[in-house]
Amino acid sequence: METTLDMTRAQALLKEHADRFAAFREMLLEYNGKYNLTAITEEEEVNAKHFLDSLAGEALFPAGARVLEVGSGAGFPSIPLMLVRPDLCFTLIESTGKKCDFLAAAAEKFSLQAEVLHVRAEDAGRDPCFREQFDVCCARAVARLNTLLEYCLPFVKPGGVFLAYKGSGAEEELAEAGHALSLLGGGQVKAYSYSLPNGMGERVILAVRKCKPTPEKYPRGRGKERSAPL
Repeated sequence: METTLDMTRAQALLKEHADRFAAFREMLLEYNGKYNLTAITEEEEVNAKHFLDSLAGEALFPAGARVLEVGSGAGFPSIPLMLVRPDLCFTLIESTGKKCDFLAAAAEKFSLQAEVLHVRAEDAGRDPCFREQFDVCCARAVARLNTLLEYCLPFVKPGGVFLAYKGSGAEEELAEAGHALSLLGGGQVKAYSYSLPNGMGERVILAVRKCKPTPEKYPRGRGKERSAPL
């Protein structure tokens, strides 16, 4: 089932919080020289490809949700979402130390409800402190869906949702991920499509409902999620 998202709300949120986003963009560019956070640096592109893209899924995050983000990188979609939704509480998982430093600095600067963890997703996913403890897990530009499901579904409570921010090819990825979906406790999948302004790209958010607990042996670890996807 596919639904087209209206970008009007995302654009309104970006405009309403323009000062905070301008300050975050300035911080992103300042750290980018040292930490290589993003290849996108021009203002219009940052606004569209990072900020609006992150905010497109804002309505899919329930009020007061406890959220975990896998592969946070420079903080997309998590930081834009927290800038406009102070009710959301995020745990950010990132395996690169310098990116963790940036995320922690941004959380402090903007007083965000964020815990930053320098850890691999496949390790955190087996930790009872994090396993099936979250209402929502999200990821953007991390891996193909069959790999992402093994990283992300273990964090989601049964009844919760995994939100995968995707570009072109989402339909193909979903087709190849059917086995992983059923094996890991996934259920209904809804696709939310949207267009970035000025022809900057077509995007899809795949919302995967968690319908039953993930078997204990997943994630497998030792890189098997990527080298031998389910």
